[in-house]
Amino acid sequence: MTATASDCAPRTATTPDPRRWRALALLCLAGFMVILDSQIVVLALPSIANGLDFSPGGAQWVMSAYLLGFGGLLLLGGRIADLLGRRRVFMTGTLLFGLSSLLCGFAWSAGVLVTARAVQGVSAAVMAPTALSLLLNTFEEGPERNKALAIWSGSGGFGATAALLIGGPLTGLLGWQWVFFLNVPVALLLLILGPLLLRESRTEARTRSYDPAGALTVTAALVASMYAVVEAPRAGWLSAQTAGLLAASVALALLFVRIESRSTGPLVPLRLLRSRSVSGGNLVVFLLGSCAFGMSYTLSQYGQDVLGYSPLRFGLCNVVMPATAVIGSYAGQALVTRVGPRPVAVGGLALVATGSLLLSRVPVDGGFVRDLFPGLLVFGPGLGACAVAGSIAALTGVGERESGVASGINTAAFQIGGAFGVAVVSSVALSFADGQGPAGLTTGYRTAFTACVVLAAVGLACAATLPRGSRRPSPDRAVTPSRARS
Repeated sequence: MTATASDCAPRTATTPDPRRWRALALLCLAGFMVILDSQIVVLALPSIANGLDFSPGGAQWVMSAYLLGFGGLLLLGGRIADLLGRRRVFMTGTLLFGLSSLLCGFAWSAGVLVTARAVQGVSAAVMAPTALSLLLNTFEEGPERNKALAIWSGSGGFGATAALLIGGPLTGLLGWQWVFFLNVPVALLLLILGPLLLRESRTEARTRSYDPAGALTVTAALVASMYAVVEAPRAGWLSAQTAGLLAASVALALLFVRIESRSTGPLVPLRLLRSRSVSGGNLVVFLLGSCAFGMSYTLSQYGQDVLGYSPLRFGLCNVVMPATAVIGSYAGQALVTRVGPRPVAVGGLALVATGSLLLSRVPVDGGFVRDLFPGLLVFGPGLGACAVAGSIAALTGVGERESGVASGINTAAFQIGGAFGVAVVSSVALSFADGQGPAGLTTGYRTAFTACVVLAAVGLACAATLPRGSRRPSPDRAVTPSRARS
């Protein structure tokens, strides 16, 4: 199938879309919902396990099924959006997300819930990179886009915090089903306002090549790696299952590279991966996600298992981190515009490492103000600044025809990094815990926070290799707002 003449016409810079900031608010709401849904079930899992008679350890698949669908199909979701139209694909993903959320809430068995969560993950894999791609095509590269990316990053931080804040009360007052029903009115709002605020855009390619061989191999590689990571704490990092899955993932990734190098319409143009800014920025985002998710998971376990905080109290205390992350995002985008992404990413990860180090000293009889607040106060701004710097580095200079897949890579880097970080810290905490009492658990959690320091230090080393400044795109590759299509 060929694209229309208007699709293939060269794009030129246009007057900024007067609806762009309202469109950004809508896209951030979508990103907020996707991040919220990946975290909100954490506090509802015990109720879900009891309500649907999950087998011992089976309830983890309520989270794992979502992560597998989300992480495994992000690249394909971004590419489909490039080819079929970003607004159209975003709306389709939103509709599927709303319907699967409804099915999750009405699930009558464990199998139905896990299946619905997998579908939710797939629809999120369509929504998240498409929303980010729409953002890139709504704001021209420069200060405005940097500010938009800062707001986008901040909305994700609020989503993660809101999940911890409202997941417990919703489950306790209305039942676990409402952590899923909550998505339905938000999805309806997106479906109503999307056609009014979002412009349609798609790649200018003369033919639509979906690269089925590349899509199959990269999706299989991502699913294998995600499955290995989420199951590693249970199966063991050195087990035959984990080693075999990781080996299969590497082999599939190498096959994918070979396929892409020979394809006339590759899913992921290899020139993207050869760019030091793109590859380095995504590696920084991966390690930042590992540290952020790993620290949040460990903090939640310590706060509830050792300090005895209720889910509501823990959520309220934890608000300090995303609040300061938003401040870090705004400061980071302003600094990137002046000095480039490298110093901002380095400084942000240094703060993340310092915050994790402060938390690694938590005592058995800890208190929030004395033992948690200082670490969170330092961690938050570093998280916000580095997230913006890493994303700007990974997306700078990417042409419109590749914005969807580039957004998919960037989103996948953070999400897969998060799954990897949780798997690492949970394994470390379990290995170093000295018994099941508060003192023994605290020993394990201290070591898990130290593992976050190591992840941040590795990320800092990667950030130091980023280019000094932002590379402006060439005229024929510039990303500009696309003209609306009916």
